[in-house]
Amino acid sequence: MTRAYLAFTETGLALAKRLAGSLPGSVARCGQNGASLAEWTSAQFVHSDALIFVGAVGIAVRAIAPHCKSKTTDPAVVVVDECGRFAVPILSGHLGGANDLARAIAAVCGAVPVITTATDAHGIFAVDEWAKHQNCTVLEPERIKLVSGALLAGREVHFTSDWPIAGTPPAGLTESADAPDFALTLCPAGDALHLVPRIGVLGVGCRRGTSAGTLEEAFAAFCAANRLALQCITAAASIDLKQNEAGLLAFCQDHGWPVQFFPAEALRAAPGSFTPSAFVQSVTGVDNVCERSAVLAAGGTLVFHKYAHTGVTFALAVRPFAPDWRWQNV
Repeated sequence: MTRAYLAFTETGLALAKRLAGSLPGSVARCGQNGASLAEWTSAQFVHSDALIFVGAVGIAVRAIAPHCKSKTTDPAVVVVDECGRFAVPILSGHLGGANDLARAIAAVCGAVPVITTATDAHGIFAVDEWAKHQNCTVLEPERIKLVSGALLAGREVHFTSDWPIAGTPPAGLTESADAPDFALTLCPAGDALHLVPRIGVLGVGCRRGTSAGTLEEAFAAFCAANRLALQCITAAASIDLKQNEAGLLAFCQDHGWPVQFFPAEALRAAPGSFTPSAFVQSVTGVDNVCERSAVLAAGGTLVFHKYAHTGVTFALAVRPFAPDWRWQNV
């Protein structure tokens, strides 16, 4: 998490520096030849995962108001009074991690963390906070309130998961694949709140000179064919013969994926059973590029085998994933 601290007085600046010593981040003082409040907030809202104002809540609220857009994208915002008595998360408490950050700040300076989210106040399971700790994307944030509202009202909430979840489900949760309220999955379907783990690696094979547009079209078809949530993908991989392919590099850059390239000898040594192609073997020296590269880069298992479309092949492997109900106690 990238953090940015802003103080308004010498006392506040001293506290900001103290906090940054334990929870690293940039430190600035507003005014007196320092950062402008509006400029600092505008810049840090884009570039930082968390903004910590050492001062009054009202100042922070007015500063961030023009920039707030969505709980899925807004950074965490925490306010600490300059005497270090209270740490108050005011934005993105769960998905952004502001509640956790307020607790961490409180532990450093002896403050009281003032947590106001309803699930925390009642000691009830917060599905969005749990999703964040499981490294998941919440596909439909507007459905979070349906899960939280049901739990707050004392109603049973059903869930389903494509992976075993360690530990005992929190109070109010029951596993059931019949019309679940939320689902941990790579392939969303139905009206559940879908939590998608960010564990996927996309293996790619393509002809020389394949454009980014062609790759994008094939990728859309691959996702549709497998009902795959593209949000699960965090990286891509291919053979080193493709490392200078402009279309492939642009395609990966457009999605924000780092791409890893492997020599044929490394791909041949990848563990597992793969879809062979004599043609691919004759051109690259290995019988399959997309599946083998995905498995090597993920260090995990192949989930979707080779899919071919317009001269492009894709496969998906996933990194090891072990969701756990006990994350708060780990």
